[in-house]
Amino acid sequence: MADVMKKATRESYGEALAALADKYPNLVVLDADLAAATKTGTFKKACPERFFDCGIAEANMMGVAAGLAAAGKVPFASTFAMFAAGRAYEIVRNSIGYPHLNVKIGATHAGISVGEDGATHQCNEDIALMRTIPGMTIINPADDVEAKAAVEAAINFEGPVYLRFGRLAAPIFNDAATYKFELGKGITLKEGKDVTIVATGLMVSEALEAAKQLEAEGIEARVINIHTIKPLDKDIINKAADETGLIVTVEEHSVIGGLGSAVADAVIENKPVPVVKIGVNDEYGHSGPAVDLLKEFGLCADNIAATVKAAMAKK
Repeated sequence: MADVMKKATRESYGEALAALADKYPNLVVLDADLAAATKTGTFKKACPERFFDCGIAEANMMGVAAGLAAAGKVPFASTFAMFAAGRAYEIVRNSIGYPHLNVKIGATHAGISVGEDGATHQCNEDIALMRTIPGMTIINPADDVEAKAAVEAAINFEGPVYLRFGRLAAPIFNDAATYKFELGKGITLKEGKDVTIVATGLMVSEALEAAKQLEAEGIEARVINIHTIKPLDKDIINKAADETGLIVTVEEHSVIGGLGSAVADAVIENKPVPVVKIGVNDEYGHSGPAVDLLKEFGLCADNIAATVKAAMAKK
């Protein structure tokens, strides 16, 4: 995929905020001393009077965002996923989730692909944490086009939203001219009758590549992009379960509590079929080049294809 354009979704996040500033005058952005990394510095440069650096005090930033939302603003509180979902969890739960305030959380540097920053910063638990907060919407875009559309969708949605962005450049496979983001709706990117691969975020492009490998071996794999993990599009999942009889989920997140768990819950409830989860197992990550870590943890097209074939053998 060397000829495919790539961009980190954290960059898309910063660009989208700046591009939408004039259209949405109530939009304000907060950051926790990481504007250069989260790319909210792009918004700061465009609208310095609507940007607030709260310093290395993530929990306090969430409280400030809650206050701004209560005052009628649409605040985007931005920091690394580990700090947004981890360090600030109690404030997010009690000051944003409980009163159901209109706060948007821009969580960057999620997953194993944070790379050299190591286990302390490789947040593989954030989706699980945010899923437990009643009324929290969770979006994990797959590429630049989807990320920018997701930011505007979040602005127009009334209620708390957790947006997950990555550090590693991701292939851009959506067409900006034709793409339409629908909150809570999965997208079938490739049809197939033998098995369904359900992916989110950085893993969507890997799932598409795995499907190509499988097709060369005569296996027709359906590929579904789930950009909104909560609320989950149960209809598209149940339809896939009914028509293919086997689902393999892929996420750059723990296999506990993330996309795979959400899909398994839906399938058990409505269309019981085998669900195999690919993600980070019950372990911490470690420091290393992002691409190498993704391969080591099985978050790559080759392992997806191999896992599909192994699961089909048991079908």
